[in-house]
Amino acid sequence: MASSGLAYPDRFYAAAAYAGFGAGGATSSAAISRFQNDVALLLYGLHQQATVGPCNVPKPRAWNPVEQSKWTSWHGLGSMPSAEAMRLFVKILEEEDPGWYSRVPEFNPEPVVDIQMHKPKDEPQSVPASTNGTSISEPKIISENGSSVETQDKDVILEGLSTVISHDEWTPLSVSGLRPKPRYEHGATVLQNKMYIFGGNHNGRYLSDLQALDLKSLIWSKVDTKFQAEPADSTITTQIAPCAGHSLISWGNKFLSIAGHTKDPSEGITVKEFDPHTCTWSIVKTYGKPPVSRGGQTVTLVGTTLVLFGGEDAKRCLLNDLHILDLETMTWDDVDAIGNPPSPRSDHAAACHADRYLLIFGGGSHATCFNDLHVLDLQTMEWSRPKQQGLTPSPRAGHAGATVGENWYIVGGGNNKSGVSETLVLNMSTLTWSVVSTVEGRVPLASEGMTLVHSNYNGYDYLVSFGGYNGRYSNEVYTLKLSLKSDSQPIVEEETVSDTISRVREPETEISQDGRIREIAMDSADSDLK
Repeated sequence: MASSGLAYPDRFYAAAAYAGFGAGGATSSAAISRFQNDVALLLYGLHQQATVGPCNVPKPRAWNPVEQSKWTSWHGLGSMPSAEAMRLFVKILEEEDPGWYSRVPEFNPEPVVDIQMHKPKDEPQSVPASTNGTSISEPKIISENGSSVETQDKDVILEGLSTVISHDEWTPLSVSGLRPKPRYEHGATVLQNKMYIFGGNHNGRYLSDLQALDLKSLIWSKVDTKFQAEPADSTITTQIAPCAGHSLISWGNKFLSIAGHTKDPSEGITVKEFDPHTCTWSIVKTYGKPPVSRGGQTVTLVGTTLVLFGGEDAKRCLLNDLHILDLETMTWDDVDAIGNPPSPRSDHAAACHADRYLLIFGGGSHATCFNDLHVLDLQTMEWSRPKQQGLTPSPRAGHAGATVGENWYIVGGGNNKSGVSETLVLNMSTLTWSVVSTVEGRVPLASEGMTLVHSNYNGYDYLVSFGGYNGRYSNEVYTLKLSLKSDSQPIVEEETVSDTISRVREPETEISQDGRIREIAMDSADSDLK
């Protein structure tokens, strides 16, 4: 039987032998030279997990860094079943060396002695998945020694987020790999099916590490980055400056880190760019007058521009200024909008609707948390306070938000007394608030400084949260599978809506320019708002 058609566990043993792993986890020089260090360590841990089981050996002495790294890789897999470790081992090998099975001679496995196989009693059929829009055929299930074993592994990918079954309920994700240090006030973004986490605050210390969670395999890995200084051709290994309270925005096949608190703040905001293909950070040269250095601001992608609002500067002065960065020319422009802007604040949330409206919700001053909603019309550059429907959100700061279609989801935050337990959603067309779910107890989802990202996987939309602080720092990952698939954004009608929309009680000022925001408050031309 050719190696490409091997069923498990034989396919795994053929892959392990090809990669240079012998019996008992021994590694040959081939395994070390063929792969980068992080890949070789991950393969080692998966091989141990598959053949020995979960790591229950003591941590090696600190003076042996190689053995300590191998132990960390294995230990970080937790209680992953051996069948899953086998499949993941083969999957990673095929990603690193796609034609490996064509270079393996006829494989006749020998029985393995004294190795306990931790196979599940009943392994359900895999759900057909898709990668980049391509359907993956469903593997057949055959019986081997009373256990279910999948065949056709070349057509199988791990289910990742698809393992979450319940809708509209927060579920802790079972992740593997070495988890990042617990933190809050970090940045997060999704790029190429990976959630990147950068920086943050842990016990008052700013962080500079970059971590990535593969949303298909649910494996954490630390990204070994370089810093490209001027001139452009000089690449050094110096780390990027530690920071917290910054904003991470995906742009093309890279992502940007904007602003943030640092130990030695510059006078103006710094824009940093990370290229995942070269694992290189660089400082982006911008033009115009940059905004004053700050953290706790919001940065929102609107077309080919970034809209920055508010935050707190290095002298702890709260801000409510507005700036726009043109990403095509990398030029800053400070904006003098009309109308009544939100009061100075930090740790608020912002979203863009229909590429025209910037929404600002909540945040805090040094003594007060807000629950107000402000809208900036980016065409007329006019602020307004809209009428809203549904429940009245409680005041909060340090919450996180993510948009899916016309819905804006708000999670976490605090009010100087306790964490906020409910997950809210605002329909940005009808401006209606409602509760999606509520958590109980002191859990990471009721934290300040957590991050929330949106990922579409296998046709469904997921919210993924990480980190936060609610008396202790968290490095937990939770996900919420949305019950409805996201729709395209509705058409914004250039007309006003009936005055029957009830207004949510606002704590500060009266509504301004009554008809202006009514252009948002339209679901469709045929909708009757009640």
